[in-house]
Amino acid sequence: MTDNTIRLAKRVAEMMPCSRAEADKYIAGGWVSVDGQGVEEAGARVADDQEVTLHPDATLVDLAPVTILLHKPAGLNAGFDIDGEAATSCLTQETLVLPDHGNQRFLKRHLSNLTLASPLETKASGLLVYTQDFRVARKLVDEGQRVEQEFIIEVAGTIREGGLALLNHGLPFNGKEIPPMKVSWQNETRLRFAVKNPKPGQLVHMLRMVGLTPVSTKRIRVGRVPMASLPVGQWRYLHEYERF
Repeated sequence: MTDNTIRLAKRVAEMMPCSRAEADKYIAGGWVSVDGQGVEEAGARVADDQEVTLHPDATLVDLAPVTILLHKPAGLNAGFDIDGEAATSCLTQETLVLPDHGNQRFLKRHLSNLTLASPLETKASGLLVYTQDFRVARKLVDEGQRVEQEFIIEVAGTIREGGLALLNHGLPFNGKEIPPMKVSWQNETRLRFAVKNPKPGQLVHMLRMVGLTPVSTKRIRVGRVPMASLPVGQWRYLHEYERF
């Protein structure tokens, strides 16, 4: 059977006109549509009767790396454990929350070469940060011990006398004294933790040492970036003005 198709990049190069390398760049940038559907694969092939269009805002400027904020559901693996489905399963075009302002476009390439910059225990829910940006990775991974995280933990039981003071400072973990942190009651069953670089199991261990049983754990902030109203299981892009 005769193949009556040609490479999409060749078709784009003829349309513009431009070089084949530039055509590949337009396609990878998500600027090219075939019969109204965006195509990002430079190796795609098209038939003569298919309509190929270039977005009016198309540019050859290199695409900036993105950073993704995900509201992880409890039970998904996020870097600390080996069990459970990976939290990246939530990262789809259908679960993306787009802002009411700005020009951020979804591209398939945004979901590749991601670094998990803020691991979270499988049983916990809350804010995860994935990034393609080496500057964000350096801030949250290489310098993560200086970045404050905020957790809300639902608890059961009765706290021991002086327990809140001990949670703020004075408890050991794995044979070492835990550095000071900020712990306060949100209501009768919820504690707020503001802590830098918590180790897996550390917060649960601390609560048990003062007579409390953790029921659920949610991370609501990493650095200066809150999870805010992001729905569970959905994600958004970090805005240009946001800094960790």
